[in-house]
Amino acid sequence: MGGRTLKVIQELSLPLIAGVVAALVWANVDPHGYHALIHEPIAGGVSLHFLVNDIFMALFFGIAAGEITESCLPGGALNPPRRAVNPLLGTVGGVLGPIAVFFAWMAITGDHSLRNGWGIPTATDIAIAWLVARVAFGARHPAVSYLLLLAVADDGIGLAIIAVFYPDPHHPVQPIYLLIVAAAMGAAYALRRRKVASFWPYVLGPGVVSWWGLHLTGVHPALALVPIVPMLPTSGIDLGLFEDAEDAMPDPLNRFTHTFKLPVDLGLFAFGLANAGVELSSVGNATAAVAIALAVGKTCGVFSFAILAHRLGFPLPTGIDLRTLVLAGMTAGLGLTVALFVAGVAFTDPHLQGAAKMGALLSVVVAPVVITLARVLRIERWTDARAPDADGGDPAYASGDEHRDVASL
Repeated sequence: MGGRTLKVIQELSLPLIAGVVAALVWANVDPHGYHALIHEPIAGGVSLHFLVNDIFMALFFGIAAGEITESCLPGGALNPPRRAVNPLLGTVGGVLGPIAVFFAWMAITGDHSLRNGWGIPTATDIAIAWLVARVAFGARHPAVSYLLLLAVADDGIGLAIIAVFYPDPHHPVQPIYLLIVAAAMGAAYALRRRKVASFWPYVLGPGVVSWWGLHLTGVHPALALVPIVPMLPTSGIDLGLFEDAEDAMPDPLNRFTHTFKLPVDLGLFAFGLANAGVELSSVGNATAAVAIALAVGKTCGVFSFAILAHRLGFPLPTGIDLRTLVLAGMTAGLGLTVALFVAGVAFTDPHLQGAAKMGALLSVVVAPVVITLARVLRIERWTDARAPDADGGDPAYASGDEHRDVASL
C-alpha cells in the first residue's frame, strides 16, 4: 500500500468509519456473537474492549496531548496567545453550550437518569471535523485552522473532564495513588533533563508507571500518557498534526506523534468496532439528548462566544464571516470518537449507554449538512492555490479594522 493511499485513508478517517459500520451491522445481525467477541476474556484474561479502551486509547490521547503541547510552541495555533483568544473563547462556548442544552433537555423531559451523561457532547472529533472543514471551505480557508485549534483545545478540556468527572466505575477513586503518577512525571522530567533523545524510554518507563498509577487511583488509565507526553523534548516550533512524517523535525515529541499517528488512525477500526456496536432498539431519550446537545449546543456555543470575543477586541480571522462561523460551530458538533469513549464510561446501564452512543453516532449527520449549506450559502472556498499575504504572514489572522469581516457587529 503506497504512502499516498495511506495518507488518504488517514485523512478520510476510513478505519474509524469502517469499524463503526461493522459494529453497527454485527450488533444488529448477531448481537450475541458481537458482545462475546468484545467483552469475553481473550488472551491474558482481558477482553478486546479492555485492550482497546484502556491500552490502545492511551496512545490516542497521548497524540492529542502532544498536539496540544505543540500548539503552544512558536508557530502553533495557541502561540502567540492573542491569536488564540477568539477560538479559545469559542472553545469555552463549545463546551458550555452542549452542557447547557443537555441539562435543558433533561429538565424538559424530566429524565434525571441522564444526569451523568453531560460530558458526552463536550468534545469534538479532531480528524473528522478537519476533514469536513476542508471539504466545505477549501484546504486553505482560515476556518480550517480556526476549527482545528478549537478542536484541539476542546479535546484538552475533554481530557480534563474525563479525568475529573468520569473515574473508573469499577474502582473507587483512591487519590493517594496519584503519587505514583507524580513520580512518573518526575521520572519523565529527569529523562528530559538528561536530554534523552528517544521517546521510547518515556513511553515504556514513566508512561507505563503512569498507567498503573491511574489504574490504582480509579481514574481512567487511557489518560496515562497525557501527563507524560508534554515532558518530551521539542524542537521549539510546531510542525502541525497533519504535516508529512518525512518533514518532521528529529525531536522526541514530533517523532512520537508521527510514529504513532498512522498505527492509531488504522487502529481506530478496532475502537469503532469495540464501541459502536449499538442495537437500533437502543434509541431512547439519551440519544436525543446527546445528538441535540452536539448539534445545537456546539453551534450556538461556539458562535456566541466567538462573537463575544470579537466584541471584546479579539477579532475573528480574515475570511470568517457570520455564515462561516455558524458552519464552523456546526462542524464542531462532530463528536464521534471522544463522545463514544465518554459514553462508555458515563453510563453503566447498557440501555442508557447504547442510547447515548447512538446519539454520538448520529452526530455524523452534521457533515453532509455543513457541506451542503456551504454550497447553498455560497461560502467562498480557499484552495491550495490561494496565496498568503504578500508579506508572508498568515492571512487568516491579519490585524486591523480593514481586515475584519464582521466589523459591523
